[in-house]
Amino acid sequence: MPNKLPDNLTLPEKTKDLLENAKSVSFAATIKDLEDLSCGKSSNNEWTVSYTLPDGREVEEANVARVKNGISANYTEAYMRRRDPDCMVVADDNPTDKPRFDERFGCSFDKLREETFEWMRSQDLAVFALEMGSDGLGGDALAICPANAGFFAFGLGLLQGVMDLNKTDRVFEPSFIIYVAPPFRHTHFDGHQVVVHNRVDVHEMFSYNLYPGPSAKKGVYGALINKGAHEQWVTAHCSAVQVITPYDNMVTFMHEGASGGGKSEMLQQPHRLPDGRIQIGKNLVTGKKKFLEIRRTCELHPVCDDIALCHPSIQRNDGKLRIMDAENGWFVRVNHITDYGTDRDLEHLTVSPPSPLLFLNIDVVAGGTALIWEHLYDEPGVPCPNPRVILPRQVVPDVVKDDVSVDIRSFGVRTPPCTKEKPSYGIIGLFHILPPALAWLWRLVAPRGYSNPSIVDEGAMSSEGVGSYWPFATGRKIDQANLLLKQFVTSTKTRYILTPNQNIGAWETGFMPQWLARDYLARRGHAKFNSDQLVPSRSPLLGYALDNVRIEGVNVQRGMLQVNIQPEVGTEAYDKGAEILTEFFHQNIKSFLQPELDPLGAKIIDCCLENGTVKDFEQFIQTDIFRE
Repeated sequence: MPNKLPDNLTLPEKTKDLLENAKSVSFAATIKDLEDLSCGKSSNNEWTVSYTLPDGREVEEANVARVKNGISANYTEAYMRRRDPDCMVVADDNPTDKPRFDERFGCSFDKLREETFEWMRSQDLAVFALEMGSDGLGGDALAICPANAGFFAFGLGLLQGVMDLNKTDRVFEPSFIIYVAPPFRHTHFDGHQVVVHNRVDVHEMFSYNLYPGPSAKKGVYGALINKGAHEQWVTAHCSAVQVITPYDNMVTFMHEGASGGGKSEMLQQPHRLPDGRIQIGKNLVTGKKKFLEIRRTCELHPVCDDIALCHPSIQRNDGKLRIMDAENGWFVRVNHITDYGTDRDLEHLTVSPPSPLLFLNIDVVAGGTALIWEHLYDEPGVPCPNPRVILPRQVVPDVVKDDVSVDIRSFGVRTPPCTKEKPSYGIIGLFHILPPALAWLWRLVAPRGYSNPSIVDEGAMSSEGVGSYWPFATGRKIDQANLLLKQFVTSTKTRYILTPNQNIGAWETGFMPQWLARDYLARRGHAKFNSDQLVPSRSPLLGYALDNVRIEGVNVQRGMLQVNIQPEVGTEAYDKGAEILTEFFHQNIKSFLQPELDPLGAKIIDCCLENGTVKDFEQFIQTDIFRE
């Protein structure tokens, strides 16, 4: 007797056959259904996600525990606790710059696709429907997972929402389907994370691992990027927040960057010491510390945490880009929260949430309370660098439900220390003002940066790719470059800044630079900078530096604004760092010089390759925001 499917669900024949003939199928109608499945069933407090391979080996993927504040899942392999940046391949013949399945693995995907369906038919399956993006602007989707990996489905449900098809009074015809088959990581891919996109009549994604970054969250993101490429709009890799100052100014920030670039942190208040002071940084050479006292910081109203729709239906053609959250929940990294009291707002929200959360890589026992500062250890003495919690956006205080217009668009870069003894690209000051053309270039190269906690890498400076969302895109980078350039050309009333995190020259800072830049610029409101407030950075790629910044009556040291002034750095080390940055830009932008590139984009890239000045970059895109 075939499994019964919802009457209003329209599926490709292959998918319909899979669900009708699987061992069993459980259709989730609510997020509670998926939470119950996370430990096998609601009465279980512990669960091991494991699979028997054809050779008889039993492999454990994750240990799951039901805790007082939700579900905790910990991967048995340290490798599985972070995203592998090389996990994606494309199986179809449509245009792409990504590695194709047959090129990487030496065979057609067709056979593996059939083997995947055959294995899934032998399993108890958990299935749920979802709408991609806000208000269904991204289309319908379906997730099909082995039921014993319910925590994975629960995480995806928190991120994207769950639709009850029995209460949906329309035909549900998914344009994107996720198939999850974890054992194939061991039988076919030598233990590596692999995600296969197959953009046929219905966009299929085969997730051969259980880390939700590339396999769930970024899988949906990839489908949104693909849809936008066909319809000429962008799904941005960013957080956004409305900042309300003590004087009731409201300024909206959109913060982009590669993984680890400070997107989630842009939604947080500056971390304070027990006495209320803010530590700007610690000098790694002298040991000296710098502090700032701000009695009252700005009020934060979060808009999105990681992914934003720039859909044409919400644009007003008024010189500012409009965005809205593309997700139902937020995948928040908490590696920087190492002690109780670091971020009291987030700690309170996660310890006693209004609804169950999903914790990853957090050290907790069944029945206990998951604490976001108690990180799992990859090995003795080495904490996991990527502990996470998934927050439904409706539990976030003061969250903005509507689309917003962007006043300031920032880009975050993880920077290493830079000193005379060890020059590096850690030469970015507290923040820099960028001409739009230069801001576009930063999004083409999107440096992954220093000591990235979110991915598996070798530590060298590398590019995340166009828009910083390239790891999740399935098409051509030239198409995304053109779409982004169009945004910069039309957003003439938006201001662009660059902010570092982790280090400014010889000063260890964490994420304090972007928090202080946010507070300072919000308090300035929409006022323009006078020409004597800005100086061309010694490296043209850094646009303009500020000559002085005063926050609550306290001047920030000029060396934090212009790194070459720091005595521990100096001009020679700064210039060596600028050379590293310039070489990185030249190496990564040349590949965009293709016939399909917008002619304006080609001129901007040529300007960079010819070592143009800041004034040269100003001429390409009209703006009257940042100089008078």
